[in-house]
Amino acid sequence: MSSVDDKQRAIGPVSECDTWRETIANDVYADDDQHKHKTRPALKHVAVCVCTYKRPQLLKRLLEKLCQQETEGQFSCSVVVADNDVSRSAEQVVSEFARTSGMAVTYCVEPRRGISPTRNKAVDEATGDFIAFIDDDEFPSERWVHNLLKTCTEYGVDGVLGPVKEHFDEAPPTWVVKGNFFQRPTYPTGTVLDWMNTRTGNVLLRTDLFEGIAEPFRPKFRSGEDQDFFRRMIEKGWVFIWCNEAPVYETVPPERWKRTYLLRKALLFGSMWAVRDSVPPREVLKSVIAVPAYVAALPFAFVLGQHRFMTLLVKLCHHLGKLLSLVGINPIADMYVSD
Repeated sequence: MSSVDDKQRAIGPVSECDTWRETIANDVYADDDQHKHKTRPALKHVAVCVCTYKRPQLLKRLLEKLCQQETEGQFSCSVVVADNDVSRSAEQVVSEFARTSGMAVTYCVEPRRGISPTRNKAVDEATGDFIAFIDDDEFPSERWVHNLLKTCTEYGVDGVLGPVKEHFDEAPPTWVVKGNFFQRPTYPTGTVLDWMNTRTGNVLLRTDLFEGIAEPFRPKFRSGEDQDFFRRMIEKGWVFIWCNEAPVYETVPPERWKRTYLLRKALLFGSMWAVRDSVPPREVLKSVIAVPAYVAALPFAFVLGQHRFMTLLVKLCHHLGKLLSLVGINPIADMYVSD
């Protein structure tokens, strides 16, 4: 983005003495020059949490990429896979990865349908100083964890988010590319984020955030549970920033190019808006005005091309989902937009 919202700001790194905040380990090594014994700082540990649901092939690619993470000996990593499929469709993939990768892997199943209880299950199973979240349809760059952790410690903040870039294994239709339906905004490294610019598709968080919270991600949210989490944490004074050097790549398969998928997703996300603790009247008014305005503009957008038409239709469904939820109508009954 060419500009940053007024609510966002960049902060500088902490002083050198605060960087890496290491505790002292038990092992000791000799200083060749001084011939004295010094203590070696304990490595920070990052638990990478993956919530999955019936995507074994995409999960396999993700796990293979996690095995290639560059640590430079500065931290250690483990993996937690929380499967939301009671038939355990991810178990074989995870078992094979655990057998061949040499990484510490925890596999667990959350029988309650929904992303919120599955995220909570992953947090419960994670151990270490930091928790990183990445989605099962994503895969990271080789220095993903390294750059997130470095940014978090250098700036002395509570969490760091990074870019999620689209990845197509097959060439999508022209209207999908022109519409930028899967592109997400980015910010300069160090930008302090408002809760509306947060998500869990690419994030590193200090485990301190989760202490004393039974359900960090509230089950009443079927979508947008991550923004709700960040909103509550920011209100408590926790600070989250951006690291533009830690991208992950979201695989966009052909089934997500379908118009029905895009519209159902917009309805679902909009319907979760009314579940928030409070709904500002101006936001209600905005949706009341937007729905008839977008309906009136649809014929004109159609003339300008499919990408313009679908962009407008997605926005219309998002606002429509908000209004329907306010009057108690649930436009999307399923927990997931697609299986």
